[in-house]
Amino acid sequence: MLELTDLDAFYGNSRALQSINLNIGAGEFLSVLGRNGVGKTTLMRSILGLMDRVTGRVELDGRDISLLRTHQRAKAGIAYVPQGRGILPRFTVRENLTLGTFAAREPHGIEEWVIELFPMLKEFFNRHGGNLSGGQQQQLAIARALLMQPKVMLLDEPTEGIQPNIVEQIEEVITQLNRDRGITVILVEQNVAFARRASHRFALLEKGRVVAKGPIAELTDELVQRHMAV
Repeated sequence: MLELTDLDAFYGNSRALQSINLNIGAGEFLSVLGRNGVGKTTLMRSILGLMDRVTGRVELDGRDISLLRTHQRAKAGIAYVPQGRGILPRFTVRENLTLGTFAAREPHGIEEWVIELFPMLKEFFNRHGGNLSGGQQQQLAIARALLMQPKVMLLDEPTEGIQPNIVEQIEEVITQLNRDRGITVILVEQNVAFARRASHRFALLEKGRVVAKGPIAELTDELVQRHMAV
């Protein structure tokens, strides 16, 4: 499905990722874990082609997409929900959602099943994105990404800074998208408990390198303590 081979990523002349090798199968759920500043967000941006420079190879369904631009990778089936959500504050909920449909492989407009995942979106269709709470903006960002009809969803700390009652709903939806809809999920997360509940596999990053990876059952407390404890 998605294969990363000898991936290095750079901010200017500074190398932020070093020799990343990961293979994520169709329908898998991979959690990318590690302390702040170890390269997790950089990995997501590299997959979508948002870095200054990336070397190595990115393949989607056996197709080399390393030279494709960001919008072409999105059209190929990769959706990204970034840290900070990326909502356009002066656009309404409806307009933000419509943006997601532009990258859909077979555009069908704003699909009802996506709205049903987050009922508040319908209630606030004409409200500006900047007037939503953080949790509501995150729900909008996930819904917008789903309207791209993605094969792979990249989610960068989707529950960070969100009120607890909405965190539970977002976690449930992410798990459902993977289990029921078969969407491949790559999740950057600090919540180890959620990663263990939802993931099939994990990858631990340290200083821009993968230092441990495997089935989620192999994510031991010792690994968490060594690579995530502050």
